[in-house]
Amino acid sequence: MMDAAKILKRARDVLDIEAHGILSLIERLDESFVRAVDLLYKCKGKVVVTGLGKSGLICHKIAATLSSTGTPALFLHAGDAVHGDLGMIMKGDVVLAVSNSGETDEILKLLPITRRLGLKLIVITGNPNSTLSRAADVVLNAAVKEEACPMGLSPTASTTAALSMGDALAVVLLEEKEFKEEDFALRHPGGILGRKLLLQVEDLMHRDAELPLVTEETPIKETLLEITSKRLGVTGVVDGQGNLIGVITDGDLRRGLESKGDIFRLKAKDLMGRNPKTIPANALAVRAVEVMEEHSITSLFILEDRGRKPAGVLHLHDLLKAGIV
Repeated sequence: MMDAAKILKRARDVLDIEAHGILSLIERLDESFVRAVDLLYKCKGKVVVTGLGKSGLICHKIAATLSSTGTPALFLHAGDAVHGDLGMIMKGDVVLAVSNSGETDEILKLLPITRRLGLKLIVITGNPNSTLSRAADVVLNAAVKEEACPMGLSPTASTTAALSMGDALAVVLLEEKEFKEEDFALRHPGGILGRKLLLQVEDLMHRDAELPLVTEETPIKETLLEITSKRLGVTGVVDGQGNLIGVITDGDLRRGLESKGDIFRLKAKDLMGRNPKTIPANALAVRAVEVMEEHSITSLFILEDRGRKPAGVLHLHDLLKAGIV
């Protein structure tokens, strides 16, 4: 039988060791970190993040985080670099190398090309006195007291520390570059955040033949047919000039039956809700959700630019289908 208490204790020990490894970086941050940020900020090309083994996997994530937060970056496998992939490196780039020992032979072989091209080299390492560190323009000390691995062999706390240092660089850079949510969304158009920050009302609204509309003089029977045929549970009501003056929903019809009895003798103007809620076509779809929640409604009409004529209608179901809600 597995000893649950022993398992949980060991897991807590691992997390404690890794947490202390990250916390130790805070005390070590100094002008070297500021210089690293400055080099990356002023980079005219791209950031080439390179490493090997477990550090290489961390490099993948650092490069991805930099790229998605406004600093173009790519991962260069240190082993493949000396077999042709060095072509990825160009003048104007900055090299960010991750090596806990600072003595990784494959990374050291990259030093001649970085010098020849005049590239700046930033190193994240657990050994600030290593060969790699001595060749660097900036050294970020990511040393940890111990690995979480009981044998001290498998990179655990050291890779976590390196990853955290990379995250710190990326986050500080995005703030220095005044990187906004909209910029992030442009790099993530397929994700939920991208949809929320990119999709506008006009991208989702029903228009033309799909737009339910009646005049204020339209009999309720025809109004009901318009609501039913357009399948949005609502219709706009316009005046003689085509301006939107009201809306009628399924709920308005039900309430009319309860309070007025035979509603089929009435016209649209007799049941419509006045002062309909509208939203601009160029508003973000996520803003439409906020307006609907604020007024406890499920549809919004969109007016023509600087006018009162309806150009479209947006229903809560459209926002649900788009993944905005």
